[in-house]
Amino acid sequence: MEHTISAYKLWRDCLTHFPKKSRPTLGTKIDNAFVGIIEWISIATWQAKDKKVPTLQKAIAQTDLLKCFLQVAREVHDLDNKKFIMLSEPVAGIGRMLGGWVKKIQEEEKLQPPKKAAEE
Repeated sequence: MEHTISAYKLWRDCLTHFPKKSRPTLGTKIDNAFVGIIEWISIATWQAKDKKVPTLQKAIAQTDLLKCFLQVAREVHDLDNKKFIMLSEPVAGIGRMLGGWVKKIQEEEKLQPPKKAAEE
């Protein structure tokens, strides 16, 4: 969560220099994607293990969407290369951490003995 919040702080600094014409559209989309990732991670943190993976997959999807929006912002020159790299590296790290979290949960599930159905 700390890495995500740190990346969001970097984004907020970039948003002040984001072109005015793009703030209500692309700027809002990027901001909402960051907030969505924070929200899904926060929810997953407190969920039971058997419910975490679907929530983390939503966070991963939101992270992929954020990567796409950042790429678009770079291609339309709303973000220069330096700011794009500054944001892209931590966002990629967030994706790796989320993927690792999912993998760890799935491996732990494989190691657990199967639950027996209640006898009737």
